[in-house]
Amino acid sequence: MKKSEKIKVGISVGDTNGIGIEVILKTFEDSRMLDFCTPVIFASNKVISYHKKALNINTQVHGIENLKNIVYNKLNLLNIWRETIDIDLGVANEKSGKYAYESLQSATKALKEGFIDVLVTAPINKHNIQSDTFNFSGHTEFLEENLEGESLMILMTKDLKIGLITGHIPVDKVSETITPELITSKVEIMHNCLRQDFQKSKPKIAVLCLNPHCGDQGVIGTEDDEIVKPTIDAIQETGKLVYGPYAADSFFGTENYKKFDGVLAMYHDQGLAPFKALSFGGGVNFTAGLNKIRTSPDHGTAYEIAGQGIADNNSFKEAIFTGISIFKTRGEYVSLIENRLKVRVSK
Repeated sequence: MKKSEKIKVGISVGDTNGIGIEVILKTFEDSRMLDFCTPVIFASNKVISYHKKALNINTQVHGIENLKNIVYNKLNLLNIWRETIDIDLGVANEKSGKYAYESLQSATKALKEGFIDVLVTAPINKHNIQSDTFNFSGHTEFLEENLEGESLMILMTKDLKIGLITGHIPVDKVSETITPELITSKVEIMHNCLRQDFQKSKPKIAVLCLNPHCGDQGVIGTEDDEIVKPTIDAIQETGKLVYGPYAADSFFGTENYKKFDGVLAMYHDQGLAPFKALSFGGGVNFTAGLNKIRTSPDHGTAYEIAGQGIADNNSFKEAIFTGISIFKTRGEYVSLIENRLKVRVSK
């Protein structure tokens, strides 16, 4: 791969008191990572230097003052603030949330303007990042507001992809949020994602039920019979290979998920609890449905181990590789579609 062809991966550092910067530095401690991409960290030299010293990590970082000065074969660091900030590893406070937002905002702007190709986000604390300028329940909602498209949170490994029909909302709001329109929309996003981002020409999608045992014919709720099942039937009439609803309690234990290219869960913990039980530490969070690509590791800030040098960077490394892979696959898909259109027009 030529230097000019290397995919530029922008990295937001997340909470400065968590393990985000540690897993970033550990990932690029292996210089071979630079054979796959050109990374750009959005933070400050002082913060990165503090973490390097505290964790005894010697990863080489190249500071730049402008995104036009990105250097290939280097781990670039764009200085987006110059003031010295107090780092208190393992402690959630207002300052660590403030600078997590500044990093995310700057990286997202660079993504929108085309200076970077892929965004990989280190974990934030959803409470201390809240402010007048950040009033979102997570990365996914922030990115949907700032990019084009309608988002779908997908937790994934090579063999398992679980999307969420509802995301970061309270459990007592889930039932009233589930509508035929929402289910149809999320199925459409996952279907398109599996085709353009994962090369599945006829993707098979499973939809989990809302109530235990699919409601047991109304004994434990009527939503599955009155909303979910009729919606799936209607979607099947369009030719999509969508099946369900499946009882969530047995779906993963029986390995039924292996028969499908993607799974849609009704709410956050219904999908993420089994996913993390099966794949924790090696999974990736992918924001599907948007015009730009964002991935992240499958863990949080992990304050309880921050500063101890024991954080596992495998999930972050997988997020880097996944973002690169999706960028390439989507590019090939778009090129193929454009070529088909040109052939049709010429005829």
